Amino acid sequence: MRVLVHGGAGGTAEEPVERQRTLDEAAATGADRAEPVAAALAAATALESAPRFNAGVGSAVQSDGVIRTDAGLMTAAGTTGAACSMPGVEHAATVARVVATETPHVLLAGERAVALAESFDVATDRDLWTARTRERWGKLDPPSTEDTREHLSWVRDRFGGSDTIGAVAADGTDLAAVTSTGGRWCALAGRVGDVPQVGAGFYAAEHAAASATGAGEAIARFGLARRAVALAAERTPQAAVDQAIESFERATGEQAGVILVDAAGETGSAYNSAEMQTAVNG
Repeated sequence: MRVLVHGGAGGTAEEPVERQRTLDEAAATGADRAEPVAAALAAATALESAPRFNAGVGSAVQSDGVIRTDAGLMTAAGTTGAACSMPGVEHAATVARVVATETPHVLLAGERAVALAESFDVATDRDLWTARTRERWGKLDPPSTEDTREHLSWVRDRFGGSDTIGAVAADGTDLAAVTSTGGRWCALAGRVGDVPQVGAGFYAAEHAAASATGAGEAIARFGLARRAVALAAERTPQAAVDQAIESFERATGEQAGVILVDAAGETGSAYNSAEMQTAVNG
């Protein structure tokens, strides 16, 4: 099993050595699984539980002081699921798989996604805060959400950040991609970015699978993951992601990163931000 993971494209990370160790462990955990979807999911859930990443525990906080998580999952066979805007859900990637395998839908949101998670024994009452996120949020003074215009002005001045986590896996027959996030800091409550949108934050086809990270609104408009997978039909994985990021930057002027694995297990990763830590195993 070939597994490639990323810890998000963004600024220079705190504690990079510890983050890299966690990424290495997550990739190794995924490589022990028997099928790509289980491999990508295992790697992603390990990172969702790691407080140094913006997914699950340690996620970004929305403008009303609530952490909401999103995730998306897709396989080469077309199995697709996503879930978003879920408070208290550490393993959003697991909920995405429930949507993919247990419902006739692709995307479920908010309280109904949380209720579905509960029905399939996914914990929905997790404390996703860390000392770091509490300290950062404590320095902010958001206006009341009742004054919409003032609140929106506050959001526009502070909205930012771009980290997320993702994993792609291949076993020579099948492929899978998983992406999970807590979103961007000080986003308007209920904001949904690229991560749970098919073709934006994640995508898989018969020949390749990709997970994207970065400026979510721009990634959603551009369709970064799907663009990288399309390019991989005629290029090596590294050439495909290099071209995808070059085209993305030229079209949007924003920062992003993308990882990709092809059906043969060859991988590629590219980014135009300050850094994007990755790990590969298998």
